[in-house]
Amino acid sequence: MGSERSDATSDETGDDTALALKILVAGGFGVGKTTLVGAVSEIRPLRTEELLSEVGQSVDDIEGVDRKVTTTVAMDFGRITIRSGLSLYLFGTPGQDRFWFLWDELSQGALGAVVLADTRRLEDCFPAVDYFEHRRIPFVVAVNCFADARTFGAHEVSRALDLDRGTPVVLCDARDRDSGKEVLIRLVEYAGRRHTARLLDSVG
Repeated sequence: MGSERSDATSDETGDDTALALKILVAGGFGVGKTTLVGAVSEIRPLRTEELLSEVGQSVDDIEGVDRKVTTTVAMDFGRITIRSGLSLYLFGTPGQDRFWFLWDELSQGALGAVVLADTRRLEDCFPAVDYFEHRRIPFVVAVNCFADARTFGAHEVSRALDLDRGTPVVLCDARDRDSGKEVLIRLVEYAGRRHTARLLDSVG
């Protein structure tokens, strides 16, 4: 009986002390955002995908991702526990320009963001990079290493995207849970340093 009460108490206090952080997963159309959220999520991810229509294909640039048959029209949602007491809530943003009006709502209260990049269509992640830089939301660039894409180093990608000094660039496989989790850990660490620096600046 005593151990049961202790377990119940620890569960209750655990709920009180647990930290949940909001993370955005952004990037261009067909770069792997839905795949990443699905790979790392420990719950069944919420997806708002629709089949690509002929009308949609006439609006969206599908060059380089012509085998893609669905598209996110609102958001993807998943959750991952990084360690005891720390969970991340993942919100995958739609990649097409016509859904940009959702970004301001999704970014409210976010700790930071992962910007997924495809070196075959690197320019597609420029809008996401600009969005987070202008709003001073910490982000990391995660290069999704597609099998048929040319390999570039992190420094080359950073230079090509003209990233602010210190913005992390990591190579990943969006299909692999461990690879995706490592990207998220890098983001949490980087965002933590950024927020601490801002706090110290405000005090000073």
